[in-house]
Amino acid sequence: MKKPTFALTSLVTTLILLLPPATRGQVVGPVPSPFRSIEQNSVSIMESYGDTLWIGPGLNRNIGNQEHWFLPEGADSVTAGRGRVYSLALAPDTVLAGLGFNLQQADGTVQTGVGYHLSTDGGDHWSFWPLPLDSEADTTLIYGGHSYRMLPIIVPQQSPPFEIDFSGKTVVTANWASGILRSRDFGQHWERLVLPPQSADQLVPSERYTFSTADGSNRYDPRSDQNLLGFSVLIDSNRNVWAGTAGGINISSNALSAPQDSVRWSHIQVDGSRLLGNWIIEIEQQPSTGDIWLTNWISGVTENEQYGVVRTGDGGKTFEPVPFLTGKRINDLGFMQNRVFAAGDEGLYISSDKGDSWREVEQIQSADSFIKASARYYSVAVTEQRVWIGTSDGLASTPDGGKTWEITRVNFPLAGGNQYQNSAPETDSFAYPNPFSPSRQEIVRIKFRVERQGEVKIRLFDFGMNLIRELENRSFAPGTYEAVWNGHDKNDERVANGPIFYLVESPGNTARGKILVLD
Repeated sequence: MKKPTFALTSLVTTLILLLPPATRGQVVGPVPSPFRSIEQNSVSIMESYGDTLWIGPGLNRNIGNQEHWFLPEGADSVTAGRGRVYSLALAPDTVLAGLGFNLQQADGTVQTGVGYHLSTDGGDHWSFWPLPLDSEADTTLIYGGHSYRMLPIIVPQQSPPFEIDFSGKTVVTANWASGILRSRDFGQHWERLVLPPQSADQLVPSERYTFSTADGSNRYDPRSDQNLLGFSVLIDSNRNVWAGTAGGINISSNALSAPQDSVRWSHIQVDGSRLLGNWIIEIEQQPSTGDIWLTNWISGVTENEQYGVVRTGDGGKTFEPVPFLTGKRINDLGFMQNRVFAAGDEGLYISSDKGDSWREVEQIQSADSFIKASARYYSVAVTEQRVWIGTSDGLASTPDGGKTWEITRVNFPLAGGNQYQNSAPETDSFAYPNPFSPSRQEIVRIKFRVERQGEVKIRLFDFGMNLIRELENRSFAPGTYEAVWNGHDKNDERVANGPIFYLVESPGNTARGKILVLD
């Protein structure tokens, strides 16, 4: 799973990398051209069940690594609205998707909740649950028989459903400002689960607590306490609920069944040899061992926080850091038998021995394509025969633990017609992304078709039709290919902003097009 742009862009500065020589000008392929492909190359959210994979931020499904992807009808908040998938949870024939979007405001962009889409027939039909919000009158909460003042969360801004899980009819979701929400009747009614204050190591009904605020009052207020900001959630195989916040990990043995005012929590944060960082981005259970793994980010709550990953085999009594991953900002984890996959901002890391030793994948390459070197790795999912890695440059999958890869991207067939426009015209070639920013997007791909075996020449010209670069001049077999260009001329200098014209000459055909370079 899984974290969308709030976690992946608000804390990150853009890093511009020089392309390796292999990507400064090359042709890859033949490449597939399915009628229905994924909707977006940046794949931030994934969840799997059996041989079925669902991905976001679009709501796309694949079963058994088919070439064509399923796009649902009736999930109107995504297919016809501005909602994007922020979280996913699956069971047989059941898909539950938490939805949000980026709202542009006068002072910037804020991530905003929409609600939830539910399908109980594998994605054929959908219903909608509105986002749970407080009313203005909800200024008091009761816990352990004690009354506490609270800040009601009455607007959807800063409350998108970052993570969701369910067991039977009980749904638990992490909604940042709204904290940890629970429904015990599958979305009909919702309640906020009270979490411990940052200063406490537990929450039990027999004790009274102080929730500190900036004005010194005792009020349950997520603006003043980072442990009240919900970001991740997991229901483990023993039905314990793990709730990750910006202030640590909270573990409950009765959060699925106890009344709202009686849910008990233990609260663990950076202290000595326990967590590395207080912001818990992802929580996953390793099927082969039962261990719980947590990705830790720096929250600023305490000193000496680090990025990294910890795991526990005793329900959270003790935690063991994963040394190789310490210092690395990991977004998601996945497990297949003894293999562990860690997707991070700076790369993909694979262990073949349950996490004891690791190797870094320098760059994912398939027989006909590659993930660009500067890509970020966002999400991991494991189906019965395949591991899937969501990146900022497409979706990669491997059937053999990372020895070989296949790469899936947004795809529009040259032959005409696609999932968005059945009557789209046939074309000889196109370039994407277009306009193209070399500093932000790194490479542009020119898709073209070779009808007959023979020599193919690909050249780029400036506005005055002066040759600036020859990308390729060799023989190709019939098929569809992609030429890759990084925005540099034959002297390896960045070209100026403006139109660049390309010419693809192949046996019996000449394709022309324009790329607008805009940095």
